[in-house]
Amino acid sequence: MLVEILQIMVPIVAVVAIGLLYGRRHKPDISAANHMNTAIFAPALIFSVLASTDSAIQNYLNITLAGGFVVLGSGLVLLPLVWLLKIDLRSFLPPMMFNNAGNLGLPLLVLAFGEQAMPLAVCLLIIEMLLHFTVGIVLLTGRFDLKQILTMPIIQATILGVAWSTMGWSLPEVVAIPLEMLGQISIPLMLFTLGVRLTEVDLSDWKLGVLGAIACPLSGIVCALPMLWLLPLSPLEQACLLLFASLPPAVLNFIVAEQYQVAPKRVASIVLIGNLGSLLVMPLMLFFVWIANGS
Repeated sequence: MLVEILQIMVPIVAVVAIGLLYGRRHKPDISAANHMNTAIFAPALIFSVLASTDSAIQNYLNITLAGGFVVLGSGLVLLPLVWLLKIDLRSFLPPMMFNNAGNLGLPLLVLAFGEQAMPLAVCLLIIEMLLHFTVGIVLLTGRFDLKQILTMPIIQATILGVAWSTMGWSLPEVVAIPLEMLGQISIPLMLFTLGVRLTEVDLSDWKLGVLGAIACPLSGIVCALPMLWLLPLSPLEQACLLLFASLPPAVLNFIVAEQYQVAPKRVASIVLIGNLGSLLVMPLMLFFVWIANGS
């Protein structure tokens, strides 16, 4: 069991660490890489998975609903804590709600459960991203911009992929193979740029970061558990949901907070310490999931 957990975690940690070391030494501008990933590689991955004939989107509605409940429910669960400790809601709740389903979640689920988990990981990423750029932006700015959402390549790829899957069409190989090749760039690039991005944050609000590192996975798991009983999820879907629920805050929280100038340094501390804390949380959750499934 320990060997299997290490086989999953070591490649992920290694790629992030290489990005971290490279970022510290060379201080690269990764904005172009991030833009290519969000504009080309990740949309190609999402569309190719959704459009594949063996992964019709209607087969994944339950896991998508469960993932959405985890994201929104985490915010509701932690509201009393925010009020009690008088924490700034706009800088604390979004990182607790919107987890690292892209940089960490996709590779983790695929390494843990194989390619069969890819459609589940993509659906969880889609619902997390959709809610981040709707509910999350409303939390930060107080306004909703549908036009901005519909112009996002990831959302466009999702809509097109869902439509393609619903129609039951299949992609010709001359199109499918290049899309798959582009999509395969996305996951390792996400991990590498996560490492580079972590060099840019500080620990000025480390106490709040430690609180977030505990509250983020805990609130997610609290919201995931009822879904295991209320929705008809397969064992694989249950395992993926639990790992999704225990993921740390997404690095995107820092980028968005910086864009809208909502305490970016504080958010950076929450994101960094939360991702460091995941080095302990994720192996424990993998162990729990495998024990629960009798693996």
